[in-house]
Parts: sequence; C-alpha cells; structure tokens
Amino acid sequence: METASTYFTAPVKAPRRFLPDALEIDSWDALSPYFKELEERLLHSADGLKQWLEDLSELESVVQEHVGWLYIRMTCNTQDEALVKAYTFFINEINPHIEPFADRLNRKLLDCPFRNGLDKRFSIHLRSTENEIRLFREENIPLNAELSTREQKYGEIAGAMSVELNGKTLTLQQAANFLREPNRGVRQSAYEQIVSRRLQDREKLDSLFDELLKLRHQIANNSGFSNFRDYKFVAMDRFDYTADDCMRFHDSVRQAIVPVLDKLMEERQRDMGLESLKPWDIDVDSKGRPDLKPFTDGSDLMRKTIACFSEIDPYFGFVARTLDEMRFIDLDSRIGKAPGGYNYPLYETGVPFIFMNASGSFRDVVTMVHEGGHAIHSMLTRDLEFVGFKELTSEIAELASMSMELISMEHWHHFFPNEEELRRAKREQLENVLEALPWIACVDRFQHWLYTHPGHTVEERTAAWDEVYRAFSPSRVDWSGHEPVRKSLWQKQLHLFEVPFYYIEYGMAQLGAIALWRNYRNDPKTAIEQYKQALSLGYTRSIPEVYQAAGIRFDFSENYIQELAAFVQEELEKL
Repeated sequence: METASTYFTAPVKAPRRFLPDALEIDSWDALSPYFKELEERLLHSADGLKQWLEDLSELESVVQEHVGWLYIRMTCNTQDEALVKAYTFFINEINPHIEPFADRLNRKLLDCPFRNGLDKRFSIHLRSTENEIRLFREENIPLNAELSTREQKYGEIAGAMSVELNGKTLTLQQAANFLREPNRGVRQSAYEQIVSRRLQDREKLDSLFDELLKLRHQIANNSGFSNFRDYKFVAMDRFDYTADDCMRFHDSVRQAIVPVLDKLMEERQRDMGLESLKPWDIDVDSKGRPDLKPFTDGSDLMRKTIACFSEIDPYFGFVARTLDEMRFIDLDSRIGKAPGGYNYPLYETGVPFIFMNASGSFRDVVTMVHEGGHAIHSMLTRDLEFVGFKELTSEIAELASMSMELISMEHWHHFFPNEEELRRAKREQLENVLEALPWIACVDRFQHWLYTHPGHTVEERTAAWDEVYRAFSPSRVDWSGHEPVRKSLWQKQLHLFEVPFYYIEYGMAQLGAIALWRNYRNDPKTAIEQYKQALSLGYTRSIPEVYQAAGIRFDFSENYIQELAAFVQEELEKL
C-alpha cells in the first residue's frame, strides 16, 4: 500500500555509486572507461547480475540526463549556435561510440545464465533487449547520427516562422490566437498570413522530408526490413498490437467519429449563419463570444495549474509546485524557440522538464495539464530502481497526459471563475476530443502510406495526403481557394519529422482517457488511486495490464469507440 510519505519524496538526486559525481561528459574518452568496465566485468551470481544492472542503470541515467539538458537548451533557443552545436556534437561524436557498446551489453545480459532469476518485472525489458539486438547494425550508427541531426532541422525551420500582425512580430502560435476573434475579417486575414508563411517553407520542408525518408528506409533495409514501417514497429516494441490493428483503429474512428464531427460542423455553420464554413471559422466561438483568456503569462498559468492539480490530489499539486520551484519549466512562446510542447524525463534527477509555447489561449491550458500529466507520471516512476522500467511505451505515457486533460476539467474553475466561461471551456474541450481522434487516425494512416511506398515523389505524397485527409475530415469545411494549404497541412505535424510513428498512441490513450474520466465522474477517489497505481508501474507490465490497473480497457474496436463517443456526446448535451 502506497502512503503519502512514499509519494512526497524530496526531489533530490540519488547518490552515485558507480560513476564519480564530478564526471563531465565532454568527450567519448570521459565515458568509455565505464562502458568498458561493464562489458568486461565477470558475472558469477544472481547478486552480481543485479549489481551490474544497477550500475548500467546509473550510467544510462546520467548519459540520458546529460543529452536531455542539451536538447532542452537547444529547443529553448534554436537561434543560439553554441547550443545547437553542443547537441549535435553529442549526437555525432559521442553517441556513435555508445551504440556498439549498448549492443554488446545487451548481448551480455541475454547471455547471462542468471537472467532467468530476475523478477517478472524484467520480462518486458528482456523482450525489448531482444528487439534491440535484432535491429542493431554497425552500418546504421552513422546513419542514425545523421538522421538525428537532420530531424532537428524541422525545429529550426518552424521556430524561425513569424508574421506581422497589428504592428507586432508574432510566432505562429501567438498569431493563431487571432483565429478565435469574433470578427471574421480579422480571422481570415490572420489565417492567410499564417498559412502564407508556412507555404513559404513548403518546398524546404518537402526537401527535408525526402532526406529523412531516404535515411529511414536505408536504416530499415540494413536491418533486414523491406520498409521503415515494419522496422519501426519492432523498434517501438509494439508487442500488444499490429499494423493491421492500426488500420482497424483508423476505420473504426472514421465510421464512429467522423459523422459526429459532420453534425458538429453543421451546427457550427448554422449558429454562425454562414453560407459556407471556411478554415478560419473552425476555432472561433460559434456564438460570437470573445476568445477565452484563462491566464496572462507563463507564471500565471503555472500558479493556476498548481491550484488545479492540488485540488485533484495533493501529490499532483506537489509535482507542479516542484517543477516551478526548481525552474524546470519554459512555458512562454517566443521567436527562435522550437515549436510544440513536451515533458522531458530526467532520470537521474527524477524531476522532468516541461517545455511549451504558451500565448494566453485556452488551448495552452490543455497543453499545460497534458504535459503536467506526463510530469506526474515521471515522478511516480522516479524511484523505480532500473532505468528500463521508466522508459515508457507511448500508449502508457499518453494515457497519463490525456487522462489529466479530462480529469482536470472538473477543476477548471481555477482558470475560469466565471460559470458561463467554464461551461464553454468544457464544451470546447470535449469537441476537441472528438475532433482529435480523426486527425490522429489521419496522420497515422498517412504514415503507413509514406513508409510502405518508398521512393515516392513529392507529388505522389501530396496526393496521398489529400486523399487521406479528406476521408477523415468533416465534409462541411469549404477549402475552395485554399487547396494548397489543405494539401500541405501534414507539414505542421512535428511528429512526422522528428518522431515517426509516434502518434496513434494519442488516439489509443484518448479512448483510455475518456474511460478513466468516466470512472472519475462516478467515483473520484477510486479513479485517482487506480490512475496513480497504474502510472507507478512504469513499463513493468504490458499495455493491457497497465490499462486494467487503471480500471479501464485497452480496446479500440468500433463498438467501444462508439460507446465512448456516446458518453462524450451525452456530456456535451449537459453543457
């Protein structure tokens, strides 16, 4: 039984036992003695293997945290050449030396006769280790380094995008707030400036993506796979579902959710009294009310998040307050900052870093509680003794974050003290939940096409995207005159460039989140305890087992999706 004292552990680094505290990772020479010692150490007993695993875990935690800070600093300021250089130095000059050692250490673990005595929590890690050995090829080491470097180019390109609105230079995230203005002319003007700026870099992003596709395909071929899709499913340890299951998920979402969206868009068009619904009419309040302003700046957003989380569960407030006090956050949008948002686990410290691009909008609140859910997950697993237990599969990680979006909604009065605005925010969130599922299915379906059609042209890719997008998007939206924008919408999705195939997990976790929120509405105390218990498991159980511990099912059949969609619709009717 977990106790309050178990959860409220002081966020300090555990003492190092294998590595010196003063170790500076400024070259491969600084790290190589420790990798060599682990490779050469003789293992004579089960206790010896356990100690070896603890030392390996410490080494991996220290290295992971070092590269984590390099990445965090670079994304916080992509225009600082020194920060970019420091990250690329590690990727190009240090990591290529680590990879062959990691392979040999994996083989040492699997060859050890005492591994059969490890407790069952290691079973998934051992399966993952088998996958890593299966995929490893020496010739992929330089290709992976080159791929990592080129993937970061997307952040540099997107981070440099800005527009001039009302005499101010704004990031695209900041400019997107104008899409929620009641004045349709203002919205259209802002929209056209935003998409015009994106289209300026369309060819540049197409060229970058061609480079990424070529590298990924070569890496897959080197490892014995005919395409990168099949390679990536192994690399991502997708033990609990297949590519065909993903296709069924897409089809289920199209059948169960897209018709609901069509109905919502029909209602929106009627409420707004428009002859046609244009892309700049989607985000604005359909009743013409001004945009919600839930906070003023990053500090205000953090203060209100702490209050919201504390009301849900004292430990959740503790997590948010800890990040704030340690300054492990960078929330405000600014030019030169990479796009998007993330929670970066730092395994040695045991406290993650939250990065986002807040500009004062309602969606920023959702992003904040989403990343806050990840942060809670990170800290609930911080005391697991082996780093492999903390390396979460995305289907589990996103359950933590997307569930927090919906659970926290019951406590959004901290952001929206006005009852009408609170109801409006909840309604918008639930509509966004329904809208997100087809977009997730669309992006994932597109990825399957991308990597099972190697060597395709830009024109073929554009046509494939347009066909998939139209199948998963509401038919009510009128794109006439803006077809080039529709055909390049995929380029705004960071995941396609930086973390391929990491996206359908949001959809699977969204279903789990709806189910968990439904449990929370019925019995808050039990639902939160199950949520914490499930997250505390880390990745020591299968995905279905973790979902079961959370009191829900890992299920994406059409019937289940329809059941959950009906629940969301019922809740919408109450608002």
